[in-house]
Amino acid sequence: MVKLRFPFWLLLATLLPLKALALTELQASVDKNPVSQGEYVALTVTADDDLQSQALDTSALLKDFIVGRTSVGRSTQIINFDTRKETRWQILLAPKQLGQITIPAFEINGVKSNPIQLQVVDSGSQPQQMKNLFLRTSVSSDEAYVGQLLTYKVKLYLAVDLQRGVLSTPNIEGAQIKQVGDDKDSNEIVNGRRYRVIERTYSIVADNPGKLMINGVNFSGDVLMNSPSSGMFSFQESRPVQAQGDSLVVTIKPIPQAYVGDWLVADLVALQEDWKDNQSYEAGQPITRNITLLASNADETSLPDLHIPLPADMRSYPDKPVKKTYVRNGQMVAKLTQTIAIVPAKAGDYTLPEIKVAWWNPHLNQEEYATLPARHIKVKPASNAPAPDLSVATPQAVPTAPGYWPLATAVFAGLWLLTLGLWWRARKTPMVDAHREIVTAPQPAVAAPSLQTAIANDDAAQVLNALIREVATITGKELSLGQLASIAPTLAEVAAQIQSAHYSRTPTDTAPLYQILLQALAQFRHQYSQQKQQKSPLSSLNP
Repeated sequence: MVKLRFPFWLLLATLLPLKALALTELQASVDKNPVSQGEYVALTVTADDDLQSQALDTSALLKDFIVGRTSVGRSTQIINFDTRKETRWQILLAPKQLGQITIPAFEINGVKSNPIQLQVVDSGSQPQQMKNLFLRTSVSSDEAYVGQLLTYKVKLYLAVDLQRGVLSTPNIEGAQIKQVGDDKDSNEIVNGRRYRVIERTYSIVADNPGKLMINGVNFSGDVLMNSPSSGMFSFQESRPVQAQGDSLVVTIKPIPQAYVGDWLVADLVALQEDWKDNQSYEAGQPITRNITLLASNADETSLPDLHIPLPADMRSYPDKPVKKTYVRNGQMVAKLTQTIAIVPAKAGDYTLPEIKVAWWNPHLNQEEYATLPARHIKVKPASNAPAPDLSVATPQAVPTAPGYWPLATAVFAGLWLLTLGLWWRARKTPMVDAHREIVTAPQPAVAAPSLQTAIANDDAAQVLNALIREVATITGKELSLGQLASIAPTLAEVAAQIQSAHYSRTPTDTAPLYQILLQALAQFRHQYSQQKQQKSPLSSLNP
């Protein structure tokens, strides 16, 4: 049996490295002190041994800090056969309160670190140029009227690289708020230090008078900062950050009692129209007007609807107004576009009345008006309008001089005798023949060929003109489209529907309306014929 013997010194040499690798030191440090409230501080705990991640208990920090992300790193160094291992914990902490807070000592395997006295100061006490990140907020005016647009700007200043972030929307009660445009990215130098600036703009419109509180916005995100570890190499690590903007108060004034009209407050208001004078128009043909309302430093929701007056013999078919808000030269501009089709019922000279929009000037504290001047137009008869029927014209009385009365009396006496003779001869004619002359066969209740042709061509103007000719032929009276309602209300209503369907911005199928028009015309012809027979003095002679 062979016995192996190990020298004592060899066994001691083998055990010495194991003792050197045991935990002997635990250190704790922070990357800055003092620290601003709401700002994260990096706590680093270093142990000179290779330890498990859960070896460090950080539960004691929850009392005074918000504990953020925790990262663990390990390293091994061998210098001249001397092996050194290290475990490092990095913990992000946000203090919950102002004043002096103690970071307690940590203990691992009987080895303790030293406690740290951390000073937490108000965020406003630290000069902004010393901060890596801060917010600035501003509002366009500290006084405004109800409905007046306020511009609220938020600037985020960054002296470090931004990895990700979220900027909250201002919290405001009793007002409408929305973001205007996209974020702007620029650079500024503040007290000699260069910052990246991200700017965001909001529009605010107050609904009620009183004090309007604009609570400060919050920013939270992650930035890249240099690692606090000392060594030959430097690395960047992601670190959470947050910032709080200042709150602002704006005084909102009520609508002045002397103001008359729809409330609109802006820096400047204007009405525009693309109008050409001396244009040719025809009765029954549409006249299109495109009117634009512009308001500087206003929101589209504040723009009132346009009231466009018209003469009595004109019908209007307005489209739905289009509203939008855009930015021009850094100024908010609200725009309303109104398209309206105007159809004159008959020829003549017309005056389209002036259009006026009231608005309030907050700089001068007075009511002003944006206006479009009155337009004078001449409307010609339709190219296919019926010629006037002279047979039904009312004869004009011609004044006769007193010296001709004897001659006139003699003429009337002769005519009376002639009429009497003709009547005596007419008595010899059988009554049956007279009855056949008077009671003629009724015409069929169909539309005139010209109306049928206009319907086949799907020409609304020709249809309406042909309708007027038909009604004039039936009644024996000259009339216009505007007078149709007093004679045949049903036909006038159908004609208005045809105009609306044909001249609107989105035309609809008029074929069903044409069929309704033919039926209404046939019914009108039949009813008018019956009324005429009932009024005839000879109807009582029929057997």
